[in-house]
Amino acid sequence: MTDRPPRVAAIHGLAGFGRSSLAVVTPTLSAMGIQVCPVPTAVLSTHTGGLGEVEYRDLTDYIRPCFEHYQRLELGFEGIYSGFLSNPSQADDVAAFIAAWPDALAVVDPVMGDHGKPYRTCTPALMERMRSLVRSAAVITPNIPEAECLCGFVIESTDDMLRAAKNIARLLPGAVLIKGGHLTDTADDLLYCDGQAHWYHAPRVENPNTHGTGCTLSSAIACELAFGHPLPEAVGRAKEYITGALSAGLDLGKGSGPLNHCFAIGEE
Repeated sequence: MTDRPPRVAAIHGLAGFGRSSLAVVTPTLSAMGIQVCPVPTAVLSTHTGGLGEVEYRDLTDYIRPCFEHYQRLELGFEGIYSGFLSNPSQADDVAAFIAAWPDALAVVDPVMGDHGKPYRTCTPALMERMRSLVRSAAVITPNIPEAECLCGFVIESTDDMLRAAKNIARLLPGAVLIKGGHLTDTADDLLYCDGQAHWYHAPRVENPNTHGTGCTLSSAIACELAFGHPLPEAVGRAKEYITGALSAGLDLGKGSGPLNHCFAIGEE
């Protein structure tokens, strides 16, 4: 036991506008009682979802020196959480973090695409390295297109989700959480671990501007694991958290732009 809050290294992009990546990861983890150490993989003027040509700077040359500094400081981490990677070599940097702190629970959100297609920054080489990185994780949190990339077939039903989860689980020693999103009216998420399927149901939020929801859910899972909750319970608690945050954000009347669900966090 330590006399400090749990600490998580959050290796992710930073988008200036659009409420995604580290812009929601950092406040989410902080509001839930985690000491966050953000490690930006890139800075972007906005997220990449329909906001025109993005100003974009790769930060690959920053990550390894940051890692080495943390090692010199002999920092302890209860969690390693990775998301958006802007360069294939960054997968090796994330793997180095995971290997250096083997007792920290590693959550890898294999950010590669959404709405049926890869992000413009996701090259075939990056996809291939992401497939290797997930093998180091305690839990991975792909959305439907990312799960399709990992399993190699199209997911069109909850039966397909289960088949994909079993297929992906063969790649890694940990667990697979597929964020079901648009497949059903109840926004089913599926956690597959230890040969068991755990379904998480929540009312679907009909709002086109819920950017960063996946980042928030993955962050909440990393938080719950850092606090020592068993995986199925951690995912359930995280699912309740994000559902409540989205609902509170809608009640606050934030539907005219990107849903400000981070503003809703911590309202209770």
